[in-house]
Amino acid sequence: MAFAVMPFFRLVRAGYVMAREGVFGLAHLPDLPAGPRLAIGMARLLERRAVKDKSAELRLSDAMNRLGPSYVKLGQFLATREDVVGKEAAKDLAALQDQLAPFDHEEARAAVAEQLAQPIEDVFVEFGEAVAAASIAQVHPAIVRDKDGTDRKVAVKVLRPGVQRRFQRDLESYYLVARLAERFHAPSRRLRPVAVVDTLAQSVTMEMDFRLEAAGLSEMAENTVQDPGFRVPQVDWIRTAKGVLTMEWIDGRKMSDVEGLTEDGQDLEALGAAVIQSFLRHTLRDGYFHADMHQGNLFVEPDGTLVAVDFGITGRLSKRERRFLAEILFGFITRNYKRVAEVHFEAGYVPADQDVDLFAQAIRAIGEPIHGHDASEISMARLLTQLFEVTELFEMRTQTQLIMLQKTMVVVEGVARSLNPRLDMWRTAEPVVGTWIKEHLGPVGRVRDAGDALTALARIATDMPLFADRIGRMSEEIEKMTTQGLRFSEETAETIGKAEARHTRSGRIALWVIALAVTAIAVDTLM
Repeated sequence: MAFAVMPFFRLVRAGYVMAREGVFGLAHLPDLPAGPRLAIGMARLLERRAVKDKSAELRLSDAMNRLGPSYVKLGQFLATREDVVGKEAAKDLAALQDQLAPFDHEEARAAVAEQLAQPIEDVFVEFGEAVAAASIAQVHPAIVRDKDGTDRKVAVKVLRPGVQRRFQRDLESYYLVARLAERFHAPSRRLRPVAVVDTLAQSVTMEMDFRLEAAGLSEMAENTVQDPGFRVPQVDWIRTAKGVLTMEWIDGRKMSDVEGLTEDGQDLEALGAAVIQSFLRHTLRDGYFHADMHQGNLFVEPDGTLVAVDFGITGRLSKRERRFLAEILFGFITRNYKRVAEVHFEAGYVPADQDVDLFAQAIRAIGEPIHGHDASEISMARLLTQLFEVTELFEMRTQTQLIMLQKTMVVVEGVARSLNPRLDMWRTAEPVVGTWIKEHLGPVGRVRDAGDALTALARIATDMPLFADRIGRMSEEIEKMTTQGLRFSEETAETIGKAEARHTRSGRIALWVIALAVTAIAVDTLM
């Protein structure tokens, strides 16, 4: 009972905090149904008086900071969507990415020493105060001395104390909302809210193990070694543990400092295009991408090279999913909406009993307003609302493997737009997507696929003796079962016995409850 009650009260508290800070007063959606509009109006009655004089952007950041790490993550996402929350609000929310209050310096030193299992003085020549603090961890500059006696500067990322426990509590609340939605709101079931929270829980678990982040940095470094204008920091594996990550110090300007980039003489339009094209290149070519590419996680070196940090959240796509993604993007770019619709059906994203031509018409209604207009003329809030309505109309189910991709694509576009407000998403994506289509779906790609098929067949032929041996043993076991009956191991039999005992005990209790109820009814009738 406590498990269900506590998440509920945490949700109530979250709603109360947001109402008190005036967050609901920022909602300006004319297409919102009457019910939600009424709920927002009632929530606004709880606003503090001081909120009326507080700027809109401060309402958001104050509420997120008060609610904790998982809500700060939400704020980081909104910071890239100034067309949704407003330019000033997005600017203030950007502070949530790397300007939170750091935890105590001595506490950080103790955490590092504990994680690395040795005094911090034996690991670092110097260990400075935190220079950036986010929802999960904070970063300290430090100096290490190599075996040859040379000193080099590194960045040390330290996990916030108690953050895992906070996230687990918030996840319980998210699961409660997801289960209630699936049970009482039929239209939301196709979105699979519980599966969405499962994906979030997995990503958070991985994000809090810095050894996995180090492995992600290493893999991305190998994938992008030949990529022009993009790289990631090198990992110092000796000084890395579950709660501590040591890596190369990056001397560059953060992408969130647009004015500074302009003063440096950087080409903002080229940087915006590079962000989108790098993301698409990693996604389509490698099937492995940075899934948290907000401004605070991107640096620009003096020569214009992009450096991505914070690989706590990454995403992967299979070869099949990459093909579907490329065809859908290329269909939007070339305005071939019929092919976009067909790919959705081929991938199983849309149920087979739906009409492909009607779906293509709905896709056209989404794609056409984008073409011929730059990003400053498009309301992404309305576009996302329309897309949601279309997916609901055609009973599309949420694809859990694409949740991370969809979220990251929105974030990446928002980052690029902060550099170039007149960015044309489709024209920028065309070189990367078009090249991938030609290489993998053209004649060369067919030859490569044929080669992969032959390799798979050769591998199967090599493994045939092993398969034959397994089939032979399986046949023997089946023959024994037919003559001797089905036999369980002692452990399996014991488990079944305990389950049966519990079932019998529960049955007895239920019978006693029924008997007592019947007796009470009979006595009441006689009296």
